[in-house]
Amino acid sequence: MRADSPLIASRARRRARSHSVLIALAFIAAMFAVVGLLLGFAFAGSSHELAPGARVAGVDVGGLTQTEAVAKLDRLFSDVARDPVTFVAGEESFTFAANQLGVKPDWAGAVAAAGRSGDGFGPIRGFRRLHTRFFGAEVLPRLAVSSAALDFALERIADSVDRAPKDAALVRRGLEIESIPERVGRRLAREQAAHAVVRGLGSLERVRVGIVLPVVVASPDVTARELAPLARRARVALSGPVILRGAKRSFEVPPRKIAVLLALPRDGGSRLAIAGPRADRYFRALAERVGKPPLDAGFAVSGERVQIVPSRNGTELDVPQAARSLLRAATSRTNRVAMLTIVRAAPERTTAEALAMGIDRRMSAYKTYNSGTWDRITNLRLGVSLLDDTLVAPGQTFSLNETIGERTEERGFRSAPVIIGTEYAEEVGGGTSQVATTVFNAAWEAGLSITERNPHALYISRYQLGRDATVYWPSLDLEFVNDTKKWVLVKGFVEYDGIVVSIYGGEDRRVDSSEGTMEITGPVVVERDEDPTLALGSTVVEEAGTPPSATSVTRTIYNRNGTVLRTETWNTSYKSHARVIRVGTKAPKPPKPPAKDPKAQPGDAAKTPPDADARISPPATPP
Repeated sequence: MRADSPLIASRARRRARSHSVLIALAFIAAMFAVVGLLLGFAFAGSSHELAPGARVAGVDVGGLTQTEAVAKLDRLFSDVARDPVTFVAGEESFTFAANQLGVKPDWAGAVAAAGRSGDGFGPIRGFRRLHTRFFGAEVLPRLAVSSAALDFALERIADSVDRAPKDAALVRRGLEIESIPERVGRRLAREQAAHAVVRGLGSLERVRVGIVLPVVVASPDVTARELAPLARRARVALSGPVILRGAKRSFEVPPRKIAVLLALPRDGGSRLAIAGPRADRYFRALAERVGKPPLDAGFAVSGERVQIVPSRNGTELDVPQAARSLLRAATSRTNRVAMLTIVRAAPERTTAEALAMGIDRRMSAYKTYNSGTWDRITNLRLGVSLLDDTLVAPGQTFSLNETIGERTEERGFRSAPVIIGTEYAEEVGGGTSQVATTVFNAAWEAGLSITERNPHALYISRYQLGRDATVYWPSLDLEFVNDTKKWVLVKGFVEYDGIVVSIYGGEDRRVDSSEGTMEITGPVVVERDEDPTLALGSTVVEEAGTPPSATSVTRTIYNRNGTVLRTETWNTSYKSHARVIRVGTKAPKPPKPPAKDPKAQPGDAAKTPPDADARISPPATPP
């Protein structure tokens, strides 16, 4: 084709036009870029100042430095921090101030965020600031608050606003069943309320109308509609008697008795039941009439012999089944007969278990004799009866305090003499230490390991020297460990003239004891008490007192083969019981003046011999 042909010329013209358009577009784009750069630089402003149109918490901070903006906002907030703000919850109004709850906006953080909206390099900052100028940039500060103060405020609001819902319930009036309808409650929506309180106090504006806090409905769990079927069943239950039928006997339960046994749904409950304290008492009494309690295997002792008392199975009422059966019959309109189920009751300790405990012989017995008042003897007898039949497993510790328990008047103990420090006094339970002494010596003679023993502070001559023990609730105790391989049975006996404690077990031990000797360790403490009823200088010994002393006793324990298990020495010290002397302080009476002679004349006084006064003896001078 020729170069100057029309087709080639047309294509050349089109290429020329396209090239011209591209050049024009490039020029326009360059012009826009130049204009944009010029605008960007024109509105870039200072990087140290906030962009015009920037607002923090509704306050225009444009054109200010960040430091100036923070200072301005701090000043504005300080002006309103003490102003109260009203909050409304339900029908109640409450006022708080920002400084009361420790509300403080983070102005520095908010201003920094506002600064970032108009920040950047050169023209980029300018374009961002143009956007902020025309469309604005609002920043809300983060708000700090005292958690404790806010919780206290919310608790105060909730106490006034919250009203717990009330579940529907059934109540009995005589033999009539009444339905109590439910009640809708309300409660403060605490999380949303907390946000509203903090936002309201953190604002720079103080509105005249109260800020409404959210209160939500609290619905009851049980409605009267849900209880309607139960109300009908309860009315049927009280409509007539029910017959409880056992294997050999039957019992009629009248409506008034059913009424007190029937537990109606309350406090969110939604079922009928035969339950409650009165039902428990009723079924306990019924169980005694229809059942026969089992008998645990026991130990009958006579002197050194032990005999196993065999166990015996019993029968007992199935109380849960009886309650269900009674409710089922009571709520039936046709079959108002409830069948009682009697089940086998096994003993807690069978004959085989008692035999396996290995208690077949007496290991020791020890007796102490009555002394003191009848109240003290009463305490002895009560204490020894409380520890009677105590079983101690191998390795177990016997504690006299735990076994007898606290000595109180409610438990039958009486006030009797006790030793407190080195003085005699009266306390409830006096004499229990004699029980402890008796148990201590029984354990001593049985060869058992005694782990706690506290001697009396004063020497008591009626006890074996160095082998007394005292207890005091709850600090001082008497304890021994059953260090045999068989169980141990502690028996207590009351005799007419004293008490006996015997220990039974399954292991023979022999104990050799040395007799203690008394050693005086110091002089008797003397106490002198002034007595104004005694003549001056005279004395009366009120209490003779005893000196401090010490003794030691030793026991050696052998097994049945004669092998020494252990030898131990017990050292005991007794304090001095003070000698009390009453010292008279009563002054002697002055001598009576001589009687006048009725025959004497007024001038006779002058005739008195010069040495007459010497014949009048002066009053005696006390030694």
